[in-house]
Amino acid sequence: MIKAEGIGKRFGQTAALKNISCSIPDGSIYGLVGSNGAGKSTLLRILSGVYRPDEGAVTVDGAPVWENPETKAKIALVADEVYFPAGVTTERMAKLISSADPAFDRVRLRYMMNLLQLDVSAPLGGFSKGMKRQAAIALALSRKPKYLLLDEAFDGLDPVMRRLVRGLIAEEIMDRQMTTVITSHSLRELEDTCDTLALLHKGGLILESDIGMLKTNLFKIQVAFTDEYDEKRFEGIDIKSFKKNGSVATLIVTGDSSQIVTMIRRMDPVLMDVLPLSLEEVFTYEMESLGYSFTAQGIAFADEA
Repeated sequence: MIKAEGIGKRFGQTAALKNISCSIPDGSIYGLVGSNGAGKSTLLRILSGVYRPDEGAVTVDGAPVWENPETKAKIALVADEVYFPAGVTTERMAKLISSADPAFDRVRLRYMMNLLQLDVSAPLGGFSKGMKRQAAIALALSRKPKYLLLDEAFDGLDPVMRRLVRGLIAEEIMDRQMTTVITSHSLRELEDTCDTLALLHKGGLILESDIGMLKTNLFKIQVAFTDEYDEKRFEGIDIKSFKKNGSVATLIVTGDSSQIVTMIRRMDPVLMDVLPLSLEEVFTYEMESLGYSFTAQGIAFADEA
């Protein structure tokens, strides 16, 4: 398990992270979502022991990660900006890594590179951004890490390659119970991948939830009655949003769906539909309930919007 407690990090006068606490269970896929400057990359570097936090501490399997080579050996980080030395090939990188890491699997690397249609003997400098990222992920997975940290994992990959890379990561999770932390700008990109999603904003962790729980407890109901009514009719139901157009109202509600549907049916509506929400809609309504609003510029405090 990766555990962060009260993490803070500053760069000069800028607070990149503020009092971040989270626990990432073994064998899970944990998604970090946030806009540019939210602190995602900084948090990954602290979790992997690249940066030292100014406040708080990170432990991996109960041991500190900072300046602890034994713990760091369990972690593979693929940064947002992938860098390789000039003229180096994937084959050469494999030799360098395996000289320091006996667990490195050269056979597994060749299998993945072949699947991704990448030449292990070709200079990485001639690869596109997406191809470099694919090679970096293949090299990281070949180390057989217990923890894989991916910063903007699928950036620059076309849909086919995204599917292949997701498949390779899924194989490692199923075979070895590898824990994966993935950052992204896009909720949609992580919706079908992660077990847990956390939202970072201005260096703070403002929302963290199990995806299944989010989707189960929050849903949309469209309902209509023949008489005039307003939100007061639904007293006792936890309503996140209420909008009415003519006789039809759209409610975003939270709670036990079967109980809420039963309550509304007893009101004898002429129309009632229960509709699923996208994860983006779920996060939007959860954020609004915490006092945030969404603008064209992104997420803002309600009193700043």
